[in-house]
Amino acid sequence: MRQLVYFVAVSLDGYIAGPAGEFDAFPLEGDHMQPLTARFADAIPTNISDAYGIEQDGSVFDTVVMGWNTYAVGLPAGVTSPYRHLRQVVFSQSRTQADIPGDPPNLSVSNDNPVDVVRRLKDQPGTSSIWLCGGGSIASVLADEIDRLVLKRNPLLFGDGIPLFAPGAYEPQRFHEVETTAYNSGVVVSEYVRRPVVEARAEARIKNG
Repeated sequence: MRQLVYFVAVSLDGYIAGPAGEFDAFPLEGDHMQPLTARFADAIPTNISDAYGIEQDGSVFDTVVMGWNTYAVGLPAGVTSPYRHLRQVVFSQSRTQADIPGDPPNLSVSNDNPVDVVRRLKDQPGTSSIWLCGGGSIASVLADEIDRLVLKRNPLLFGDGIPLFAPGAYEPQRFHEVETTAYNSGVVVSEYVRRPVVEARAEARIKNG
């Protein structure tokens, strides 16, 4: 089954963007950029990858899901299909396709339950993952569906903004840390995979005697 991967930059105080959705404070230079670009080329906006000749073959991600506020960051600049090399699904209960100018390629606005949509995407054939790129509210809704977390922890504080996960009704979740790399730039990339339910229950039985 395909995986849902929450791959996102986050501040030390747990925000993925500022109060107005701004994320330009995150450093775009440093020794962390090359390895992340090489591994997660599919997560680079298409216009940027085209400008720098970065190949995007869909082998890591072939689909991206996001909330409307995350998507709308690019609208003032006329960016209506930021990841047109991917299938893009934008979740909104108040917006529709008619709110987007033109006919952006490979993008659909959905008011369906995000959990149901992601489960359908997971069941489709293929080995590429589904990228959850934000924001915090949709991440909270999809918390039970996240199979892997890749967090780019940046050496800065926002003080306020959009949290990594908005307050939600999901149960406590357990993940295994599988890899952490600290870069000279101060960025620390940590990767976690969901802990199997059977394993977690077995440990609980042992602790409880």
